[in-house]
Amino acid sequence: MSAASKPKLPADDYISLMLFYQAYAETIDNGDLNGWPALFTVDCVYKIQSRENFDRKLPLATMAFESQGMLKDRVYCIRETLYYEPYLQRHVVAAPVVTSVDGDTVHAHASYAVFRTKPDDITHVYNVGRYEDTLVKSPESHHGWLLKSRICVFDSDLILNSMIYPI
Repeated sequence: MSAASKPKLPADDYISLMLFYQAYAETIDNGDLNGWPALFTVDCVYKIQSRENFDRKLPLATMAFESQGMLKDRVYCIRETLYYEPYLQRHVVAAPVVTSVDGDTVHAHASYAVFRTKPDDITHVYNVGRYEDTLVKSPESHHGWLLKSRICVFDSDLILNSMIYPI
């Protein structure tokens, strides 16, 4: 991408975007699952998909939700109905790369690594990949941005045991 074709995002907006990415990770890492859906628009899309399927534009995803209501249902399921061995997650998220800007809508991607720690066990690399995001500026949002779409594209074709928490 040439310097002339780089997307233009004011520095203050980019800083708030970086803070949003960190707030997203912190929300999940701190176990605030009830706060997770509030980081998305009402008509959002959230998918967890293998790199192979994403690159081939195949629709199969490990998880796919098409509204904030579906995200809230997932949180309820995790809290109230799923039976699983508890574990902690820790996200490491790279600075987002803005690929396009259209008014208050930003397209960006960022690499992530998620580590999982079970009680009385060592920490394991759980999931590694990149976020492919569409975000909208939202002054009423605590963080100034909301996710319109987040596709978590994981690098491996396999995932460990089960996927309970958001990536």
